[in-house]
Amino acid sequence: MASERTEKSEIRIIVLRVIFIAVFVLYAARLFGMQVLRGDVYRARAQSIARQTVVIPAQRGEIFDRHFDQPLVMNASAFAVSVTPAEVPRSQIPQLTARLAAILGVPVHHIERRLPPSIFHLYHPVEIAANVPFATIAVLAEQVASLPGVSWQSRPVRSYPDIGSLSHIIGYVGNITREELTVLFNYGYHQGDIIGRDGIERQYDQLLRGSEGRETRTVDARGRIVPGGGSVRVPPEMGRNLVLTIDRHIQTLAERALGNRIGSVVVLRPSTGEILAMVSYPWYDPNVFNNAADMEMEIQALFNHPSRPLINRAIQSAFPPASSFKIAMSAAILAENAFPAGQTIDCRGEITIGDRVLRCHVRVPGHGRLNLQQALAQSCNIYYAVLARDHLGVDSLVRHTQAFGFGSLTGIDLPGEVSGFVPTPQWREQRFNQRWMAGDTMNISIGQGYTLVTPLQMANMVAMVVNDGVIYRPHVLKEVRDPLTGALESRVQPEVLHRSAVSPEVFAQVRRDMRSVITEGTARYPLGLRAVEIAGKTGTAEVTGFQDSWHSWFAAYAPYRTDNPDEQIVVSVIVEAANEWEWWAPFASAVIFQGVFANQTFEEAVRTLGIPAHRRRG
Repeated sequence: MASERTEKSEIRIIVLRVIFIAVFVLYAARLFGMQVLRGDVYRARAQSIARQTVVIPAQRGEIFDRHFDQPLVMNASAFAVSVTPAEVPRSQIPQLTARLAAILGVPVHHIERRLPPSIFHLYHPVEIAANVPFATIAVLAEQVASLPGVSWQSRPVRSYPDIGSLSHIIGYVGNITREELTVLFNYGYHQGDIIGRDGIERQYDQLLRGSEGRETRTVDARGRIVPGGGSVRVPPEMGRNLVLTIDRHIQTLAERALGNRIGSVVVLRPSTGEILAMVSYPWYDPNVFNNAADMEMEIQALFNHPSRPLINRAIQSAFPPASSFKIAMSAAILAENAFPAGQTIDCRGEITIGDRVLRCHVRVPGHGRLNLQQALAQSCNIYYAVLARDHLGVDSLVRHTQAFGFGSLTGIDLPGEVSGFVPTPQWREQRFNQRWMAGDTMNISIGQGYTLVTPLQMANMVAMVVNDGVIYRPHVLKEVRDPLTGALESRVQPEVLHRSAVSPEVFAQVRRDMRSVITEGTARYPLGLRAVEIAGKTGTAEVTGFQDSWHSWFAAYAPYRTDNPDEQIVVSVIVEAANEWEWWAPFASAVIFQGVFANQTFEEAVRTLGIPAHRRRG
């Protein structure tokens, strides 16, 4: 019995030894795998836990006009003020908050919101103010001994030095929102990033923003920097520099020509689609968005202003095209052979349409008998209305209107463009449950009714006539350049937007008729300048519901004849009915053409043209 118990005890001991040895071998193998085979992985993981990464913001690229000699938009030095909560004694937090609010000129609750009690134990700096000027930083530096936990860092901020009407083209920047971040996170954006909000800043944000840098350093569990822990710094990379198609001299000329009249101007190079100038009045100062917290009332005032200064009227507002639309009508009539160009129609000043009366701008006895060239020159409503109703027809009219690009986006590289509108019989039936009438055809034939176009679309209409049926996509970006060397990286090439099937002979005839508007028609007085030959069309759009209120249009190009297409420019101007009526659009165009082709300033151009001083307000 005793020997039996001894044997069992020995067996148990052997089993226990085997188990202990197996456990030891397993642990040893595990430790060998963790420390030797996968040691680098775990060391990196442990180090990352004790590492803190600080983002170094990149400077945005600068923006130039087509001359690439001085920036329109730059980066200025500003400062961000931060507080490290754990370095501030709890008892001093209310006092510190009040002192910082007084020095920075911000409400106390603005700082308290950024420093909630839940983060008082952290050693990670928390930003409480951005875009702080150097003078304020100097005050902080003088009192830094009594401001525990307060620090500041240099940070680039966007500067828009007196860009005036370029604000709608350039745009502005602001902090990325939570909603935007959910969409853009996969494109490399992070919380706290600066993002383009409008204009070029928004359209080409990916090019302008650059690549942020990073500094990685070793910290303890509470965020304090560990002495001797080492750091790794990756410097930021500045964004690309953009060169625009805008000519700042023409932009200033167009800005002065429009003056303080609500409206817009587009100056386009038809051979390439380049925008040489784009003015929308009123404009705004984009610098107010650099200090969104401090300028909240000013920003809200911009959004609520009845004149809508944040709207780029050249591409974001659409209007009845009025008689300027007769350029497209003339092309449609000739292309369809709807009526012999030399045959006349009798204008007696008005015509009855059912229970309505359509009037010409020359009342009784009217223009008398006119052919196509004379009808365009004298802007005869009766001629075009009768011809559209009895010879052209609504289907052909709509088809040719859409061929000019009306009712569709131009695709310009600026955000927020609207497409305008071209009414059709199908639309009227669906929208109003009413059949299309002959009066509707007559109404849209003279640019009234439901047709809506943007000033840029009006410029494209003229460009198609100039280019024998081709419209190039309008654009404001010309080149992308390296921010350090200025080397050319890419250049925007002309892109065909619309190509008409109409013969070049039709457009040649329309150009001749447009010239007669200047030599013997409605624009003879305001555009009788000698610097260059012009061809164009006036337009006066009545605003429904407002007595004696009209939009003043003018769309034209120059030189009328040239062997160099790149020399030609198109000018489209609208002065809205919100202004006191003065038929200013043709005069503004005259100033622009005179200034461009005679190389004159606004003052020199109006003096040469003999425009009275009381009409130059601006």
